Amino acid sequence: MKVASFTIAGTASYGIVTDKGVIDAGKRLKSYPTLKALLAKGALDELRKLAGENPDYALQDVALLPTIPDPDKIFCIGVNYATHLAESGHPTPAHPMIFTRFANSQVGHGQPMIRPLESERFDYEGEMAVIIGKAGRRISREAALSHVAGYACYNDGSIRDWQRHTSQFAPGKNFAGTGGFGPWMVTTDELTDIAKQTLITRLNGVEVQKAPISDLVFDVPALIAYCSTFTELVPGDVIVTGTTGGVGAYRTPPLWMKGGDVVEIEISGIGILRNPVKDEGSVAATRAA
Repeated sequence: MKVASFTIAGTASYGIVTDKGVIDAGKRLKSYPTLKALLAKGALDELRKLAGENPDYALQDVALLPTIPDPDKIFCIGVNYATHLAESGHPTPAHPMIFTRFANSQVGHGQPMIRPLESERFDYEGEMAVIIGKAGRRISREAALSHVAGYACYNDGSIRDWQRHTSQFAPGKNFAGTGGFGPWMVTTDELTDIAKQTLITRLNGVEVQKAPISDLVFDVPALIAYCSTFTELVPGDVIVTGTTGGVGAYRTPPLWMKGGDVVEIEISGIGILRNPVKDEGSVAATRAA
């Protein structure tokens, strides 16, 4: 299934995305008002039962939200592809490099990613997000994939100068509206071997990143095992698995996103996350008008 969170006529909901439209699960499954609530109750099978129903809306009529709008935790993994390690000059780490994002730094498919007033160094990072479906602590590598609900595309948009103020990445990763998440979650029954998929990033239609998911330094089971050692993973948690080589910061000259650009993250078997880019000043002016 493709499962998305969205708003329609100002009301937030979630549902199944089909070729014919969107089936609104929020209004049918009253006990589970959000996708995170449904995952917390282990109720994906109840959602699957709705798959044959008639859609409520055309996809273009809903505003897609971040796939999980309200995650308890968002873990992002730094320099986790060999090509990105090489371009950045980092040695291969002994353990995953982890930083966190806040939910309010994210936007959904089709929503603008915002270049803040404080910087012109707004970089793209095409990534794959893992969405946790079952809680666990000290999860073994062998059991890790049984805790995954599905996968989504992610753009870990980075304000590079703020990221590098110190050795801690968080300031450069948490400006409002800088991360794209979506367009939906594809459940694991449709992606039984995520390592066989391919990640591509395009800026204004030009391919700037491409790599197979199998090139991850720390794969999905390793990341789940590691993160669940120091904290309990709960349904709706998100692990953003890292970006490959080709980021704008290491190009000559650097390639930064700016107002008017369009950035796409495509993962085979999942779909395309597409976001326009807007400068914060232009967003404020639009709202004032």
